Amino acid sequence: MTNRDSAAAAPPAAAAGGPAGLRCEGLVLHHGRTPTVHDFSLTLRAGEVTALIGPNGSGKSTALRAIARLHRPQAGTVRIHAGTDEQDAAALTAREFARTVAMLSQSRPHPSGLHVRDVVAFGRHPHRGRFAGLGSEDRIAIDDALTLTGLAEMGRHAVDELSGGELQRVWLATALAQSTPILLLDEPTNHLDLRYQIETLDLIRDLADAGTAVGVVLHDLDHAALVADRVVLLHEGRIRAQGAPVDVLTSANLSAAYGLEIDTVTDADGRVHVRPRGRHATPRAGRRPVPVPVPMPA
Repeated sequence: MTNRDSAAAAPPAAAAGGPAGLRCEGLVLHHGRTPTVHDFSLTLRAGEVTALIGPNGSGKSTALRAIARLHRPQAGTVRIHAGTDEQDAAALTAREFARTVAMLSQSRPHPSGLHVRDVVAFGRHPHRGRFAGLGSEDRIAIDDALTLTGLAEMGRHAVDELSGGELQRVWLATALAQSTPILLLDEPTNHLDLRYQIETLDLIRDLADAGTAVGVVLHDLDHAALVADRVVLLHEGRIRAQGAPVDVLTSANLSAAYGLEIDTVTDADGRVHVRPRGRHATPRAGRRPVPVPVPMPA
């Protein structure tokens, strides 16, 4: 999964027939009878990455699932727009919606008895007839998705033999193979080692630069600062702040939302770096190393 590979493959936005975006207004979401997200409004624009951040239980994943029609809202609307045309997402058929919006969820089935390429091919389902096999366009989309995620040499590997990080990349490839102009990602760097975390963030940035509208839930605030054009900070089910990373990732906003002291530093390139201050963040004055007893030879 390299920048060169990303540039070589056709961007999903182009494959889907041009840039599109999404706007949700006033979403109210419940788990059972308990309200969890209140008055959530958000716009995903073509060519931009919007990162949803916030502590556990703040409503990030629930909001993303609602946008993807996986969680029914008690109130509010989600609308898809392309150019001057706009349509209520709820009015689209499942196939129409899946040709426009793809989502990488946190919870996914663990397929058994399949090869990597077979799983990635699931992403082509919205583009195929009921009993149709894979066409040339499908195979190209699958090849591109495997290349973008660094899995080109693993297509015939059994998914049962993969690590958690490799399987995460397979599901990301499946979402990319869906070739949609809008891409939703719920913690896409989960289970990945450092190399693939950074390459996944690079890929997200490349996709947006190619015209895809990307909404992504991230726990790592430095990752959000690195990749996002806009950041949405949630706290207790409500949007506390949204805007450019430098405006949202402030010490005051983050400290209030996360419940601990957080410092932020902006480097010469204008990128924000987040520094949580735990109990051991500052060395105590006069503290000396404690000698470790060394056993004497018998």
